[in-house]
Amino acid sequence: MQPTFSSSRILLPVRPWFIFLSLFVALVLNFLPTGQWPGMPDWVALVLCFWSVREFRRVGMGWAFLLGIVMDVADGAVLGQHSLAYVLLAYVASSLSRRILWFPLLQQALQIMPLLVLTQVIQAAIRLVSGAEFPGWGYFVGPLIATVLWIPATFVLLLPQFQPVERDDNRPI
Repeated sequence: MQPTFSSSRILLPVRPWFIFLSLFVALVLNFLPTGQWPGMPDWVALVLCFWSVREFRRVGMGWAFLLGIVMDVADGAVLGQHSLAYVLLAYVASSLSRRILWFPLLQQALQIMPLLVLTQVIQAAIRLVSGAEFPGWGYFVGPLIATVLWIPATFVLLLPQFQPVERDDNRPI
């Protein structure tokens, strides 16, 4: 029998404060000095992609634009570099959300990988057009690591939505 990574548990609705908190934590992780190391994932892109797939009515291109502007200012990058990449990521992720959620987590990660790579390619292309140097091939290892992190990130970000396993007769659901 093949192991499955999907769960048949019913999830509670996501709380808006938790979405905001997770995006804020991703911003803080991107602000750390380790964010400039080769191979470090773009935490904002990963969490934004997750919520764009799971909650596309709450997290979409508006959040992506705002987070992109904050990242542009924090990195001292060309204004709009992260914004354009994040908006396209949110758009494509929300467009493919119904399809992506049908698959087990490993296959979801494989479908998310091109989106994360495309985000990095767009950012690198804007840098090159504006006259910056090529960031090196290590810059493109980050999306591959973020793809591997998709599975644990899914468990961590869905943790507050899991219902208790034990059944309470006083609660209808």
